Amino acid sequence: MRYTVLALIAAVRIGAGQDSAALTLKGQIALPNVNGRIDHFSADVKNQRLFVSALGNHTVEVLDIEGGKRLHTIPDLAEPQSVFYDPATNHLFVACAKDGTVKVFDGSSFQLLATAKFSSDADNLRYDGRAGRVIVGYGDGALGFLDPAGKKAGEIALDGHPESFQLEKSGSRVFVNVPDDKELEVADLARNLVLAKWPVTSALKNFPMALDEAHHRLLLGCRAPSRMLVLDSQTGKEIASVETVGDTDDLFYDAAKSRVYVIGGSGFVDAFDQKDPDHYTCAAHIPTAGGARTGLFVPEWGQLFIAVPHRGDQLSKILIYETK
Repeated sequence: MRYTVLALIAAVRIGAGQDSAALTLKGQIALPNVNGRIDHFSADVKNQRLFVSALGNHTVEVLDIEGGKRLHTIPDLAEPQSVFYDPATNHLFVACAKDGTVKVFDGSSFQLLATAKFSSDADNLRYDGRAGRVIVGYGDGALGFLDPAGKKAGEIALDGHPESFQLEKSGSRVFVNVPDDKELEVADLARNLVLAKWPVTSALKNFPMALDEAHHRLLLGCRAPSRMLVLDSQTGKEIASVETVGDTDDLFYDAAKSRVYVIGGSGFVDAFDQKDPDHYTCAAHIPTAGGARTGLFVPEWGQLFIAVPHRGDQLSKILIYETK
């Protein structure tokens, strides 16, 4: 793929190394016998644990970050796509694509506590702190609500299957990527209704999303072409468009460093410095591995995790980057 001049300069400067002015590779955790695609993560910040959805392996992998090792494997899951760990209840929620379920496990014993069944394709999970509930995007178009025990508690209908969605903390809105309908939908979680539908057409396949709430900016990762679109979160107006790594499935905003991390399956992670809410420059274009398009940024640890899937001689592992 083609890159902007800034991105090319960054790539030449970094070369084949794993360090930059934005990110330093600090370690990795091997995932032996984990095969297939790896999807989204969650973290237990207090206990230094990482939960990884090994979709193609039909497992969730529980990792000890401080010890750099795998602690446990939850097997026999129907294509887990996303996980959410709730520290208040010590419950682990797992959303599965193949059977449309969200399963709730005890976060210590990993005993199955509850199963909520949705129509199909249970996908991204988020926590609504205002209402004390977990939200799952699923099916042909809906956000479903679960109480802390895993019991269904309502939904909001959407135009199409939701990919990444983000909740604002200062209000009750949720922003939802709906790539099949080339739009971003804005819903009100207090009233359970859709407020607006904003077209996303300058770049398509808007899967990952991050929210810079302080500056009223939405950051959308698109795949066709590979761009990060910056939208005004009040109006939906496109403010900026920046070329990025290809095949992105996770994108994160680092508020403390005014930086954006874009993970791409084409084998790189990009970091962009936010000069101001309307302008972004490439700070790093670092090689990772083919198919490594998901991960997690944990601001409390100052670390970015990237999942490398098993492909031929490429072994499955988690790369650990320190943000600088």
